[in-house]
Order: sequence, then structure tokens, then C-alpha cells
Amino acid sequence: MMHYKRYHSWSKKGGDVLVVCVDEETNPLGLVCGNSAYNHKRTKPKLCYLLFLSLISFSFILALYSFSSEGGGLGPKTDVNGCSSISNGSICCERSSIRSDVCVMKGEVRTDSVSSTITLYRNNDVTPNLDENDEVLWHEKIRPYTRKWEKSVMDTIDELDLVVKGEHSGVHQKCDVEHDVPAVFFSTGGYTGNLYHEFNDGLIPLYITSQKFNKKVVFVILEYHNWWITKYENILSHFTEYPIIDFTGDKRTHCFPEAIVGLRIHDELTVNSSLMGNNKSIRDFRDLLDRAYWPRIRGLIQDEEREASMNMEKLVSSPSSETKMVMMEEKHDLKKPKVVIIARNDSRAIMNEDSFVKMIEDIGFSVEVLRPQRTTELARIYQVLNSSDVMIGVHGAAMTHFLFMRPGSVFIQIIPLGTDWAAGTYYGEPAVKLGLKYIGYKILAKESSLYDDYDKNDSVLTDPNSVNDRGWEFTKKIYLDRQNIRLNLGRFRKRLLHAYYHSVANESARIHRLSQ
Repeated sequence: MMHYKRYHSWSKKGGDVLVVCVDEETNPLGLVCGNSAYNHKRTKPKLCYLLFLSLISFSFILALYSFSSEGGGLGPKTDVNGCSSISNGSICCERSSIRSDVCVMKGEVRTDSVSSTITLYRNNDVTPNLDENDEVLWHEKIRPYTRKWEKSVMDTIDELDLVVKGEHSGVHQKCDVEHDVPAVFFSTGGYTGNLYHEFNDGLIPLYITSQKFNKKVVFVILEYHNWWITKYENILSHFTEYPIIDFTGDKRTHCFPEAIVGLRIHDELTVNSSLMGNNKSIRDFRDLLDRAYWPRIRGLIQDEEREASMNMEKLVSSPSSETKMVMMEEKHDLKKPKVVIIARNDSRAIMNEDSFVKMIEDIGFSVEVLRPQRTTELARIYQVLNSSDVMIGVHGAAMTHFLFMRPGSVFIQIIPLGTDWAAGTYYGEPAVKLGLKYIGYKILAKESSLYDDYDKNDSVLTDPNSVNDRGWEFTKKIYLDRQNIRLNLGRFRKRLLHAYYHSVANESARIHRLSQ
């Protein structure tokens, strides 16, 4: 499931920007960058006294800012991420993003899955302003999932308590497992089970958050699913070289030198290199997919070659004019640019698919119709798309597979009524950032099955935006669940010709490079 939200219409000025931190070296009294949990009543000062305090405060802020620019203090940081560099014994939370909260704890970090708590013990603790019996110095709550603005789904995500305690306050939890590398805590709840959300809300943010550790990091998962681990084990093995921990299922106390709770997310299905400390981009993520899937793909190719060899031996052993024709056609097809159609199994199906395939073949493409199932191995889908020149599909979660295409290839997205903004935002723009040639085919009302269900002047056909403005439930019910497509083949042919000439030119350029 995807919720169609117009992120770009939200003003960042309207949201709260708050980074809270507790730093033992620069903030021994437990002061915070934000609203303190410990407030004291003050009497109303006279005007002169107020002006004097303002002057003192301003001078103090300038001093803090100057200090922070040299690597310490509480003022604004120049790092890519606000909490990317904190001192030992500190906790820092980034809460300015509309997409996700991220907290960093550095020092003696211990887990307690029974109480859903992560505790940081501060060394050399000095807390003269706190009651000596109050052992909790700081307390944060966080739901480590990347759809912060969607209250309905966030309410389903397990919440963690992050607490800071003094070194001598209370009895420390005993470490059952001691790790010498950082941990990243995140949830695979929410919309997990939908390919788009698994990549957009999970895998890509996990890459963004963890890649700086160069696999020297432990993943701790809330709402852990064995099937998710199995499905993405090829990719996850390139994120971490350590076993993944089921936070709820593993009752042991795990101790870490650092913990990142929550995942950073940049935009739809992309990596913003300007926000990465090492300038990594979505192309680097795709290169990682290549490395992750290649060992398995190599095995699949060897299996196919063995099967093809056996079939060829059978054909050669009984030659006929028909056999020779088949062999000539197969050899000829190898030279044709390849189109893969990602076919849908439910709504938004192409009703004239057979005629559509024939037209594509008549233009000069070889065609493969791919119907991904929940049980389809991703390596097989990757193999098919990675070797193709053009991918065609109707808007929906399966369009996430454009990530499996080689940069320079063509992605044609068929855009049903009522899905213009979502099609461009979720898939079109990210595809361009990956380096694909993106072509959006916006259908006409007559190409939609809704044309037979509604009056020709109904706003469902004439003004889809007004229907979308009524809420997600209307968009889903009308445009996603009840709409199929009958393509105008003559109109679509123009896009195919464009894709064909682009693919042929790409292949010619590739052959030229190899010959030099």
C-alpha cells in the first residue's frame, strides 16, 4: 500500500526543528539543545534586569557557537547530519525531518528488550541540579520507522525508550553479549510486504544510515520477519558482516559502543549525494545490487546454458527444416533490443496485452512478459531486467523494479487516470536520478476501463485531482483498485519507436567502445 502524499507542498518552516543532546564533556549539568525536561520557575524580572540577561545570554550563545564550530559545544553543527559527531557519553536526536526521527547514543549502550529500553550510562557523571535519587538523567521516545508523518502507520510501530543514566545511579544491566561495533536499530513493520516500501522505507534508508561503517555494524530489528531476512539476504550481506538481531525475540542484554536508532531517508527511492559524507549516490546503491545478485545470477546463467545445450543437442540430433528455422530465429533474436513488460496480476492490468506484445515485436524488439509473484526470487527478476533495454509497466509498486535496470536503459511507465503526481514522484523522477531514459505515458480517459463505468462528464474522468483531494480512500478505491487499461496502440507506438532508436544507439555506442 502507498499513501499519495504531496510532500513538496509542506512548508518546512511550519514544522518544529529540534535537535536535543546530552553531552557529558561539554554539558556536564545536563543542559540540552532544545526544551529541557527539568524546568525551574522564575519570577518576572524588571525591564533593565531583563535587558541585562538578554545581553549576557547573547554573548553566551555566541561563545557556544564559536566553540561548536571547532568540534564541540551545543550550537549548530556543520556536519551533513546533525548528530554525526558527538562525544562519548552523549545522546543526540534529530527530529527536524518530516520523514523520520534518528537518535544517536555513544558510549556504554545496553539493550533491554523486555522493557523496550536502550540505556546509555554516562561516565564521570556530575548532576548537582538533579535529585540524587533520580537515576534517569534523560529520556527520549522514538519509533524507528521512516514514515513519521503518517500517524496511522506509525501508531503500529513499536516504540523504544532511550534513557541516559549516571554511571553510579542504580545497578547496571549485565552484558550477555558485548559487541565492539556500532548498532543500527530499525523496524520492519508498517508497510513491509510491499516492494516499494521495502526499498523506499527500508533498504535504501538502511544503506544511507549504515554504509559509512563499511559492514562493521550490527542490525537490530524491531518487528522482525524471517521472510524479510531471507528475501533480502543477498543485499543485507553487503550491508553488514554480522548476524542480525531480533530485538523482541532475543531477550539477552546486548552492549554496544554506539547505537543509531532510526533510519535516515532522503527522498523517494534515491540517495542524495550532497547529504552523504562520502558523496555516495543512488548509482552506488545500484552497483551494490549488482555485486549482491551477481553470484546467484551467475549460477542461474550456468543452469540456463546447460539446459540450452541439452535442447540444442536434441535439435541437432534430429535436424529438419523446422529445426533450422527455430535456430535461425533464436540467433536473430539475440541481436534485437529487449523489452520486459512487468504485467500486473490484479487491477491496472493491460486488457489488450496480446496485441500490445505483437506490436512491440513488429517494431523490432524481443519481448518478455514478467509476472512477479510474492514468491518470485528477486535474483531472477534482477537477471531479466539487468539484461534488458526497455522496461514497461503500469504505475504501481512493481515499478520499483526500475532499480534493477542498467543506467542508460529505458523505463516507460503507463500512467492511469488519477495517478499523475504519484507516478512522477515515486518512480519517474527517481528513475532519472538513476540515469534511466524515462518516458511517461499518460493514458486518455477512453483508454481507462472507468470510461465505461462513469458518465463522460463525471469528475472521475474529467478532473481526477478533485477526486484525489477527497482523500486517499477515494484514490485507492477508484483509480487503483477498479481501473484497467486498454492501450491506444497507435498512440503508444510513438513512445516505443523512441525507445527503440535509443536502445539501438546505445548498443552501437557500446560496440564502438569495445572495438577501440
